[in-house]
Amino acid sequence: MTLYAGDAVAFPLGGLGTGHVALCGDGALRQWQLLGVPNHGGLLPDSFFALRVSSLEPPDDVVRLLRSFKKTGEPAPNVSDAVVPDAGRTWRWPFVADTTFEAEYPYARVGYHDPALPVAVTLEAHTPFVPLDADASSLPLVRYRFTIRNDSAEFRHGFLLGALQNGVGWDGVTPIDGTRGAGYGGNVNRLLRRPGQSGVLMDHPGLAEDDASAGEMLLWTDAPAAVLPRAHDADAVLRFAETLRLVAPTQLGDWSPEALRAALRDGASPVRVPQGPSPAGHTWDAAVAPAFALAPGESTTIDIVHAWWFPNRYADFDRFGPQRDYGPTRFWVGNHYATRFGGALDVLDAYLSDRSLLDGASRAWAEAVASSDLPEPLRETIAAQPSLVRSPSIFRTADGRTFAFEGALGASTRNWNGDAGGSCPLNCNHVLNYEQALARLFPSVGRDMRETEFLVQAADGSLPHRVVLPLYLPQLHGVPIGGPERPALDGMLGAVLKTYRSVLDGAGLSWLRSQWTALVALMSHISDKWDGGGDGVLRGDQPVTYDISLHGPNMFVGGLWLSALRAMSEISVRLGEPDPYTAVFEKASSAYDSLLWNGEFYAQPATGEAYDFGKGCLSDQLLGQWWAHELGLGHLLPAARVVSALRAIVKYNLRTGFEPHGYRSFADGDETGLVVCTWPNGGRPAVPLRYCDEVWTGVEYQVAAHCFYEGLDDEGLAVVRGVRARYDGTRRNPFNEIECGDHYVRAMAGWSLLTAWSGVRHDATAGTHTAGKRPGRFPFVAGTTWGTLTVADDGSVVLPH
Repeated sequence: MTLYAGDAVAFPLGGLGTGHVALCGDGALRQWQLLGVPNHGGLLPDSFFALRVSSLEPPDDVVRLLRSFKKTGEPAPNVSDAVVPDAGRTWRWPFVADTTFEAEYPYARVGYHDPALPVAVTLEAHTPFVPLDADASSLPLVRYRFTIRNDSAEFRHGFLLGALQNGVGWDGVTPIDGTRGAGYGGNVNRLLRRPGQSGVLMDHPGLAEDDASAGEMLLWTDAPAAVLPRAHDADAVLRFAETLRLVAPTQLGDWSPEALRAALRDGASPVRVPQGPSPAGHTWDAAVAPAFALAPGESTTIDIVHAWWFPNRYADFDRFGPQRDYGPTRFWVGNHYATRFGGALDVLDAYLSDRSLLDGASRAWAEAVASSDLPEPLRETIAAQPSLVRSPSIFRTADGRTFAFEGALGASTRNWNGDAGGSCPLNCNHVLNYEQALARLFPSVGRDMRETEFLVQAADGSLPHRVVLPLYLPQLHGVPIGGPERPALDGMLGAVLKTYRSVLDGAGLSWLRSQWTALVALMSHISDKWDGGGDGVLRGDQPVTYDISLHGPNMFVGGLWLSALRAMSEISVRLGEPDPYTAVFEKASSAYDSLLWNGEFYAQPATGEAYDFGKGCLSDQLLGQWWAHELGLGHLLPAARVVSALRAIVKYNLRTGFEPHGYRSFADGDETGLVVCTWPNGGRPAVPLRYCDEVWTGVEYQVAAHCFYEGLDDEGLAVVRGVRARYDGTRRNPFNEIECGDHYVRAMAGWSLLTAWSGVRHDATAGTHTAGKRPGRFPFVAGTTWGTLTVADDGSVVLPH
């Protein structure tokens, strides 16, 4: 596992499209987003873990809240992961002295350290994660596994305390004061007792079935435990734990689970439990208190589970495009996971029925990454990529479709629409042009997103770069969209590349055939609108991901065009269709190379238009070539010139040391990062490329991966090391790469580091695997299999069984 030090660590726990809670570096639970409403400030008070350890001889009783207070330095600008609320600091039990945090996704491990504790305590938390299996990876559940080891010379017994607030009725945004909050009142906590299991099932029967915050929560353990189903506040929970006792906790007793349960039945606690629904404006807290009894040197493991079920999601977020008045309609779209389960108890039972398989697969994936021969910064990146896949930026509606915000509103957005909710809806294709992790880990999701994209295709063949949800509403055709105003050309070209990626990942030729007409219409639209001269070079106003338009020939758009032409040629061959695309590619490649090559990299002829980069060295100038390598399409331009341009990008744009520049700061002080664009030969325009001075991790990852494809290992590693150093947990969260929002989806370009370094490609249609030049063991996800593969010295591939 990778050790992270710092107070900015927040590890997301929760399934794909299910909402999440974060386990933080201090051991606390924060960023409660169970309803799927992105909100980094979401705090569900009185939800915590604690420990009481007792002994008879010598008499001793030690209590601790299982969290520390960390403050390692000033947080970075535009992030909020290091913000620690005051909750818990005035409670009757003290914090532990220190915590350590390690992670190997999907597992996070916290060690709790305090000289007064006579036992060693660690927590390992995870939500099941199984590559290729979206449903298995979409459980709204977290398993917290505690290991308690008696390091003293005396017999010790005690209780692990897991407390959870009934948050049903909370909107996920409005602050809660203790157990008082808007939406609370009439909350019901029900004691759950089943053979070998204990817990509390929580709901709010007074809410309408279609209320956005209606649902259920569950606190559960299968260890022998006392249960407090209802409490007025956290201090009442802790008082309950102080009164717990075991009958005759002697060293000579039989402390099997059955014996512990018997001891608890006879003397758990005299605390009086409030009855009925919670008072108006208030909710209930609840707790489970698993018991343990340990001889010197003995250890035990205790599982506590949080599960939740919130069936209602509404498309009630701010929209791009014309502001229409839809009246009181709320546009219910639902949550896909809620269609698979009837409540929180169903979620638990689904997990328990497959617990060994789910846990085994999750462990196998974590070990496949941890034991690989990837260099450390690459291994750390690949380990963290799935956390973006399962962040609040991505959700699945009741009909099974997958949608993505660009990110989650927060400190990095500073927009007029607040700091909670999704940023820049929805399915922005020019930002998702960089995403590789979601579609590679779950090809069915990538295929689904392509179907949605072409479902909203305009009559002229164009694709708006944002989708309006519900899909039956008017889409953004013929209207100003926003970010940029007109349909993004780079996003349209990316749609072709993503479609071909789905074919390589197993979508099949029949599926490809179903997309053929849409692809042809899209390419015809692009050719007719931007290749009026017929020389294969796209000219004119070209809206792109920098929220502006580029003008005239440029390799950022041109490279994507060349890659799309190559992909369409491959698609034509596979479907047995005529191929006009190869001829266009040949003349376009030559023309772009001749027009834009400046002897060192690909620049842009002067246009005099605002935001064009002209003589600038654009980090994204070879984005299309990166895509071509990802898809096995070969070089689009002379290989030597591609290598020269890459060297120039790293030479001029990888910078150590940053001053304020007027736009968003994603690297500051003496940090290292790759800026979007520089002008090494002078000629910076009066109105330069928007965001040129910013540092975007998605761009950094695609440049680094491209370096690996071209054999520029030192350059690629230097870029990735810069990213990981910024996101080391001290000032920025390793599991939250930001841009216009937290958990920004462009950062999922990081997955391409694995493909580029290992050189391993999969073609499901042809049934082939090819390897690169680097021997070693690598994690592998493709088609219908995943695991660890080995590339031998001779380049042959040994696949997992």
